[in-house]
Amino acid sequence: MTAPGVPSVALADWRLPVRGAAAVELARRHGVRGLQFDLGGPGRGPWLDAPGRLARLARAARAAEVAPLAVTGNVLNDIGLTAPEGTLAAGRVRDVLRRVLDAAAELGAPLVFVPSFRRSAIDGEGALRRTARVLRAAAAGAADRGLHLASENTLAPAAALRLVEEVGSPAFRLLLDTYNPRAAGVDPAALVAAAGAWLADQVHAKDGPAGTDATPLLGDGDGAVAATLDAVAAHGPAVRALVLENDHRSGDPARLDADLRRLHALAERLGRGRATAAAPTTETKGTAGR
Repeated sequence: MTAPGVPSVALADWRLPVRGAAAVELARRHGVRGLQFDLGGPGRGPWLDAPGRLARLARAARAAEVAPLAVTGNVLNDIGLTAPEGTLAAGRVRDVLRRVLDAAAELGAPLVFVPSFRRSAIDGEGALRRTARVLRAAAAGAADRGLHLASENTLAPAAALRLVEEVGSPAFRLLLDTYNPRAAGVDPAALVAAAGAWLADQVHAKDGPAGTDATPLLGDGDGAVAATLDAVAAHGPAVRALVLENDHRSGDPARLDADLRRLHALAERLGRGRATAAAPTTETKGTAGR
C-alpha cells in the first residue's frame, strides 16, 4: 500500500519489452499498480484500439488491479502535430487525437497527453500557435469525455506559460518529464517553479547523460531527478503517480526492479517534501497576538 500523500509508482508500456495486456501482467509481477499506454502504430507496436483489444485490456487491468493512468499517441511525433491546416498530415493528427481520447475514455484512464518531439517539435512562434490550435480542440474533446489533456514538450518557462494561455482550457495541463527539458537546455526545476500550477498530476521520471539515447538508472545520470521532484513538491500539484520512463525494452527484470526501488524512494521523498511544503508555519513562542 502507498502511504497517504506519497505518489504511486507506474510504468509506461512503450518503454517495456511487451505491450498491452502483457505489460499489465509484467507490471503486476513487479508490484506496480499503474500503467500509461501508447496508441501504437507503424513502427510503434500494434494499435491499442484494434477491434476488441481495449475491452480485453480493460479486463486484464481490472483482474491484475493495475490502473490505466493515461494514453498517449507517440505516432504523432512521426506525423507532425504542427502540420498546416488542410493537409493530409493535419487530418491524420485529428484522427489520432480522437482515437487516443476515445481509448482513454474506454479504459477509464483520466489523462491523455500529446508529445511534441521530432516532427511535432515546437520550434518557433508559428509552431507554437499551430500546436495551441490543435491542443485547444483536443482539450475540448477531453473535457467532453471528463478527461484532462496534457502537452509533453521541452519549452522554456515563458513559452510553456504562453502555450497554456493560448490553449485556454481548464482541462489542459503540462506533462513534466524530469529529463527531456534538461536535454533541450531547459532547467526542469525552473520550469516547475514557473509553471507548477499547470502541471499534470502524473510525472515522468527519467534520467540520462546529455546528448545520448541511453537511460541510466534513476540517479545515475546528469538529470538531477531528485532536485526536480523537490521543485514539484514546493510548486506543483499533488502528484498521483511517478511514471518510470527509463528505457527497459531490453527485458532485464533485475534492472527494472533496481530502477523501481529508486522510483519508490523518489516517491517517498516527494511525499515528504509535499507534506513539509503544506505544513502551516508555527508561530514563534511568545509572538502570538502581536
